[in-house]
Amino acid sequence: MTDNLKAGANPADAAADQKRRRVGRWKMLAVVAVCAAPMIASYFTYYVIKPESRNNYGALIDPRQYPIPDLGSSALDGAKAGLGDYRGKWIMLQVDGADCAAACRNKLFTMRQLRLMQGKEMERIERVWLVTDKAPVETMLIREYDGTDMLRVDAGKLKAWLPVEQGTSVEDHIYLIDPLGNLMMRFPKDPDPGKMKKDISKLLRASAIG
Repeated sequence: MTDNLKAGANPADAAADQKRRRVGRWKMLAVVAVCAAPMIASYFTYYVIKPESRNNYGALIDPRQYPIPDLGSSALDGAKAGLGDYRGKWIMLQVDGADCAAACRNKLFTMRQLRLMQGKEMERIERVWLVTDKAPVETMLIREYDGTDMLRVDAGKLKAWLPVEQGTSVEDHIYLIDPLGNLMMRFPKDPDPGKMKKDISKLLRASAIG
């Protein structure tokens, strides 16, 4: 019965029906484009245009070029742990050997103070030290910087991942990872904590996640 009705259908009606469907599809695509336009524009501006008026202190990193790899990381006690465990939080990240000389301790202190300076927003931030060897970390250092998570990592995989400024090493920088797990900022060697605070505060205000 249905086949007979189709066979007897008016060609003009069929053509009109096809036209209505095409128009409907174009309208739907137009609505999707309008809704997506702000996101596309901001993405294009952020990664392609990079306006000169932007006054961030840290160097912005394109996360598409530096996806977080499997670092073979673990907690100091050997339990399995990784950066993926902090999804939903902002991460301040530093890299150093377990002996943690003066520059390492300065970074630990800077990260602790920067987190405290965010006031009620500080719970949105985690501090992570990636330890690049198997030597023991001083118990007193662990206690002094309680709240800094310490993960042992494969040093080779780590250095192949993190970008550095010319003439520096990964140990010279503090990095920032966003709540979606994107590496997105690198602070310079011997950074100005006041300028770092401004960058982090802006990001926390602008972010609806983490």
